[in-house]
Amino acid sequence: MKVVLLDDIKGSGKKGELINVSDGYARNYLFPRKLAKEANAQALNELKNAADAKAFKIKTEKEAAQKTADTIHEKSVKLFAKAGQGGRLFGSVTAKEIAEELKRQYKVNVDKRKIVLNGDIKAFGTYECEVKLYSGISAKVFAVVSEKE
Repeated sequence: MKVVLLDDIKGSGKKGELINVSDGYARNYLFPRKLAKEANAQALNELKNAADAKAFKIKTEKEAAQKTADTIHEKSVKLFAKAGQGGRLFGSVTAKEIAEELKRQYKVNVDKRKIVLNGDIKAFGTYECEVKLYSGISAKVFAVVSEKE
């Protein structure tokens, strides 16, 4: 009997999969516990619609990430900080500050956890950062740290 799983079942399959099981297993175990439903035309149609919706969502997220990457790739973000003697900053410049400046300067929302810094930024200068926007889509951004006036 073909069934559509409504929940993950160890040894059988994952939620949303179409699997073939014995009639007794389906009638006596899966159906009473609401772990699966019979694979009729309506269930197969719902399964197909769910897969199409998921594919559309992934496609739109990828397009948005690519557009954002094109907007900020190879751009510079100016940051200002106070420093003591020798040009060492009080504290350091964080990914949160870089994300805020990207939003302010380029009108792009980037999560601070997606910004990868190559070490701490504790002095003036230009630093290269990678912004990972989506799986396989990233952009290089330069953080230019200068003294507050």
